[in-house]
Formats: sequence, structure tokens, C-alpha cells
Amino acid sequence: MVETVGSATLESGTAVFHQFFEACVGSWQTERTYHYLQHSEVERSRTEFAVKPVSIDLKRKVLSDNAYQEIANVDELPGFELGFHTVSESGEEVSQELRMLFVIHRCEAGLLYGDYLRDRAYTEARPIISDFRFDPATRELMMTTRYTKSVSVDSITLVNPRLRIRKILNYLRPPEGQPLKDVALVGFGVEQKVS
Repeated sequence: MVETVGSATLESGTAVFHQFFEACVGSWQTERTYHYLQHSEVERSRTEFAVKPVSIDLKRKVLSDNAYQEIANVDELPGFELGFHTVSESGEEVSQELRMLFVIHRCEAGLLYGDYLRDRAYTEARPIISDFRFDPATRELMMTTRYTKSVSVDSITLVNPRLRIRKILNYLRPPEGQPLKDVALVGFGVEQKVS
């Protein structure tokens, strides 16, 4: 699971990472605000999430769908099954289900880095491998996905086991090797666990 040598910092960070995923299991309601900068529009939406642990068979399928390298101890990979239904204030409805896994590769300055694999991307209906960074001190998971025309930087901060804060920045995809600079969408959300 981890390519870089395991130190006490890596082990404690990995333990917090697994606790993050355990806390995310359950039903969540989210109120979000999206700012579309190219159109000067603001939109609100409400989303209901159902988060479940992902089975070992589905973990293997996510790895296979992404033609990912062999992983020892697949059962130890953190991840989950996610189903959600979103209704925007305009009445538009979107539902989706997907499975995701996180493969830790290294620990630097106390932060965990690795690959974030999904069997279906949010904006492009295909398996996809993205990057993630997790900060055990703040319990913030930041995921960066390079789509064909955009780059999405999605952050989930677990404030406590019943409250998460979400931030989404979608950039226009720059030419290869160039930094992200042109923001097309900014989203903010408050996610609360439902009893």
C-alpha cells in the first residue's frame, strides 16, 4: 500500500486517514453554493449522500477498471461506495453512484500523498486516476482530477464525525506544464451527517 518506508509519522498519519474514512460512512445532507465565474452566476443546491464501505471485490474491480498495478493487501486500501442525489434551485436533478479507492505512496512533512481511483469520474463517464493529499492534523483530504478540459481541486475537511466542509475549485485546463490559473467554478458546501 505504501511505497515509501513506513515511519512513525507515516503510521500515525495512515491511522488518522483510516479514521477519516470510517467517520465518512453513513448518510449526509449537503447545502452547496456554486459560483460560475465565466457566466457571473450563483446557484444553490442540496445533495443527499449515502456512503458505504467498499467490498474487496469492488476494490479489485476499481483497480482493474483503471488498469492499476498489482496491490498487496487490497483489503487495507481506504475508500468507499458513494451514491448521491442532487437537486439544484433551478430544479435540475443529478444522481450518480461510484466506487473510490485511495493508494498512499508517500509521506512528506506529515502529509500523505497518493493516487485516488474511481470506477466513474464525476464529469466524464469513465474510470479515472487522480492525485490526493491528506493532512492528518487538519483532517483535510484534497483531490486533484485532470479532466479533458478542466482540472478539479476538491477538498473535504472533517471538522468532527458529523460535520464536513467542502470546497471545490474547477480550473480551465492549462497547456501541459503550465500552472493552474483560470478558475471557472468555485463551490462551497456544509455537509452534515443524518442520524
